[in-house]
Amino acid sequence: MVKEFASKEYWALVLGGSSGLGLASAYKLAAHGMHVCIVHRNAGIEMEAVNAAFEALRATGVQVMTFNINAAQAERRTLVLKELQRRMGPQGRVRCLLHSVAKGTLKAMTGTPALETDDLMITLEHMAVSLYDWTREIFEQGLFAADARVLSFTSEGSHRAWKHYAAVSAAKAALEAISRSIALEFAPYGIRSNCIQAGATDTRSLRMIPGHEQLLEHSLARSPFGRLTTAEDVANMVYLLCKDEAAWVNGAVIPVDGGAHIQ
Repeated sequence: MVKEFASKEYWALVLGGSSGLGLASAYKLAAHGMHVCIVHRNAGIEMEAVNAAFEALRATGVQVMTFNINAAQAERRTLVLKELQRRMGPQGRVRCLLHSVAKGTLKAMTGTPALETDDLMITLEHMAVSLYDWTREIFEQGLFAADARVLSFTSEGSHRAWKHYAAVSAAKAALEAISRSIALEFAPYGIRSNCIQAGATDTRSLRMIPGHEQLLEHSLARSPFGRLTTAEDVANMVYLLCKDEAAWVNGAVIPVDGGAHIQ
């Protein structure tokens, strides 16, 4: 495998990288020579499996930093970036900021307990606004590479209504809007911003959605290739968007679902 990033001192900063799409993307970038800094939030009971995954990342030969913190807290964000800057040294830069945060409320608007305004605001803060917060602070500290990529994961729920998904749906719509604005306003500084609309992927986050079995069945029935999207499919797109040849892709929402969205 060609490690085209190995000689460039590039880093990927992955928000929500201990499982699912974020972890698969970290593996893919590490396999091609990009150093990885992962911000995640896991309980102690989960850490044996999480640490094993991180050791597999280190086995690729790249540098790996991990922080088990709340990515939406400003003081924690500042701490991570201070430590990252120290580890990167004068030559290292953040080539990819990948937003894969999946902290949200899956409450229905009716019934008990019903979705509250606070639920909406917490979900928006973690799953949308935090993209801008991290982008701005990395930019202000001068840590981005000259040709940086800001990437985030969205879903069809940004423009479709699913039961119990209202808070996350609002956050995904906001995430796409923020990503487009980053693409416009940070472009003069060499920063590209795109959303990846991942197809239904059998991850822990998806399994938390009430009725996820029906969602997977529906997605499988729509797939022109007769299979679901995998985390590796999505990670491949993250990798492609980090390559030099993807420099002219900016402000897009890119479906990665094998064509399921066309039916």
